Amino acid sequence: MAFEESELMIPELEREENLIAAARHVVRALGSKKNLTGDAKKILADLGTQLRSISIASSKEKGLEDRLNAIEEVIMNWEEDQSEYLNAADETRRLIEKLESSTLSKEDKEYKLLHRAYSILQTAMSQLEQVFKNLLSQNTQPFEPEYVSFRSEGDFSDENSVVSFGDESVESFRRDSINDPVSPDVILHLRCIASLMFASGYRQECCHAYTMARREALEQCLAILEIEKQSIENVLRMEWTALNSKIKRWIWAVRIFVRVYLASEKWLADRIFGEGEPVSQVCFVDASKSLMLQLLNFAGAVSIGPRKPEKLFKILDMYEVLSSLVPEVTDLYQDKAGSSVRFEFLEAITGLGDCVKATFLEFEHAIASDGASTPFVGGGIHPLTRYVMNYLETLTDYGEKLNHLLKDKEETEEGKMARHFRSVASILEFNLDEKSKLYKDVPLQHLFLVNNIQYMARKVKGSDELGSIFGDDWIRKRKSKYRQHAMNYQRHSLSPILSFLKDDGIQMQGTTSNVGSKNVLKDKLRSFYIAFEDLYRVQTAWNIPDIQLREELRIALSLKVVQAYRQFVGRHGNQISEKHVKYSAEDLEAYILDFFEGAAKSLQSPRKK
Repeated sequence: MAFEESELMIPELEREENLIAAARHVVRALGSKKNLTGDAKKILADLGTQLRSISIASSKEKGLEDRLNAIEEVIMNWEEDQSEYLNAADETRRLIEKLESSTLSKEDKEYKLLHRAYSILQTAMSQLEQVFKNLLSQNTQPFEPEYVSFRSEGDFSDENSVVSFGDESVESFRRDSINDPVSPDVILHLRCIASLMFASGYRQECCHAYTMARREALEQCLAILEIEKQSIENVLRMEWTALNSKIKRWIWAVRIFVRVYLASEKWLADRIFGEGEPVSQVCFVDASKSLMLQLLNFAGAVSIGPRKPEKLFKILDMYEVLSSLVPEVTDLYQDKAGSSVRFEFLEAITGLGDCVKATFLEFEHAIASDGASTPFVGGGIHPLTRYVMNYLETLTDYGEKLNHLLKDKEETEEGKMARHFRSVASILEFNLDEKSKLYKDVPLQHLFLVNNIQYMARKVKGSDELGSIFGDDWIRKRKSKYRQHAMNYQRHSLSPILSFLKDDGIQMQGTTSNVGSKNVLKDKLRSFYIAFEDLYRVQTAWNIPDIQLREELRIALSLKVVQAYRQFVGRHGNQISEKHVKYSAEDLEAYILDFFEGAAKSLQSPRKK
């Protein structure tokens, strides 16, 4: 019997479920007929099986739809229960995985449910991304004050120096200290959100939210450290006083930023994304890279600036602090993700090292080219001598690094700094020799060299570091050199005056020319007094800053002048009237004690006894 011959009246159906139910009713009614052929029975059996399958699928679809409705209600009306929200989002993810594992066509109702689940999950992930970022931002913890206390002491100056060497005092902080960048209370929740977003295929969005939030936090860290973003042009235009101040703060800040802030930041990334996980490294690098480059760009700008000798110490400080941080930076910026930061870091060190070498060579050139058209007043220690020797003494604090940087490619490191230091000293000596020729008085030429070479030798001998670099032989040669100049000074100073105390032209008492001899004697004494007074006026204005050297030369002068005068007066005492003896030997000895004080004096009358 055909389906159209059935006398059953089937009402009009409005829903698919009613149609399926009616079809099943027809199959049961027809199946009860006894006169059906075998083919008809087979057709009815197959139709019944298909209807049962459709019924089961419809029941499943009804269950999926109900679950999605419940999930959507939670996602769209999220209040305070974060656990419920995360569970709902995770259930959506699992439903999607289940539906995606089935072979669906566009006509299937499950296909429509799948796309609805996609939409719900996207909404959930968008909200979780914002929650993730807010949790990071709103729970950022302030750094402890001990890490952000900067104190800069005034530069110390050698009172005899024309150059000041800066020194800063940075309050100590714990090396390798880990701070909690965000409140520990939210770490677990952040991990759960990150895990869910990753599992749901929203890894990029999660990493972006993390990177943005933590980059802002690290920018705030640099602001707390008072590190401003500087362009290369601004750095190159800065006056040295301003740049020096910024370098001091940079040196202080970069240690704290790497050893405390970045170490803490790496720890946070590992806590949220898993220690050793590539994504942890990537997120840390993306969050911190621009801030590290900001610090390194400042170092790069300084290294390409003018090579002025006064900058060398601060450039060495920058080189040393970056070199000391290589282990930490290598550990923080591992693998391929951190390779660009490691490269830029090493490039900054190389740039500063090249700047050190170029600046040291400029220092040598500055010494050689330091000319003058007028002599240094008083013949004392020239400012250039103080500058160079103080400069070298300060450089010994950087001995190991400087030895490494100054060596040539084919040379070993040992002794390279010593060779360069001796070269500087030789250049200085040559320059001083040229400066001595500016004095018209030959004795002052030698006195100038006595002062300056003695200062160089004393400076080297008084410093263990310089003494080790220059060696005892160098010191002995300089002592011999300035003593030779001291003898030349005495000879040129005293030869004219002592010539008046010789017996040339004087007849001894009792000879026929006694009257003439007395006149010669009076002339010699008068000339001696005039010469001594002139010597007194001139050489009291000359200067020997070193007390011991000053006393030694005074004694040497006194021995020669006073002894010669005493012997002369003693030999001719009977021929010399007391009124012609203007000064006693003791007077001369006392007057010589006024020499080399750097203040000109005149002898108006003998000292009163």
